[in-house]
Amino acid sequence: MRAALAVLLALGLAGCSGESKPPSPQPRPSAAPDLESAAIAAGVIADPANTDITGLYARDTDRICVVPDQLNYRIGAFVDYGDQQSCSGSGTVTRVGEALHINFAGAAGCDFDARFEGDRIVFPGRLPQACEKLCARRASFAALDVRRLSESVSEASTLRNPKGKLLCTPGG
Repeated sequence: MRAALAVLLALGLAGCSGESKPPSPQPRPSAAPDLESAAIAAGVIADPANTDITGLYARDTDRICVVPDQLNYRIGAFVDYGDQQSCSGSGTVTRVGEALHINFAGAAGCDFDARFEGDRIVFPGRLPQACEKLCARRASFAALDVRRLSESVSEASTLRNPKGKLLCTPGG
C-alpha cells in the first residue's frame, strides 16, 4: 500500500512540475478612435485636412468669404448687430492643417489663428486689441462661428459689407 501511495504521490508531483507551457498572451484591443475620427471615417463630417477652405460662410448676419489668391487665400469678414454696431475686415489667410492664420489689412497687429473644421470657421474668443479698429461701438469678431453656404469662388468673391465694399477682392 505504501508503494501505491508513493507512486500516486510521485505522479501528482510530476503533474505540478512547472514544465507546462505559459499561457499565450491575449491580443490587446486597439485604442478606440475618437468621435471626430470615427465621424470622418464614416463620412458623416468632412475631413478638414482634405477640404479646400474656399467658399462663402455665414450664420445669421455674420459672413466670411475665402477665395484663392496668388500664393494663399484672401479673406473677408463682417458682423452686423444693427444700430451701427458692426465689424468689417479684409486680408489674407494661410492654412496649416486645421489652423487658419488670418491677417486683416488696415489694422496693423490684427493677426490671429482661427480653426477650420471642414465646413466651419471659428475665430478665437479673444482677439488682439488691434482688431478693435475694424469694429464700431461694442461689436467684435471674437468667437465668430460660421458654416459654409457655398464652395463657389464667384459667390464668395461677391460678398460685400453693409456699406457695399467688396471683401474678398484684391484691394477690397
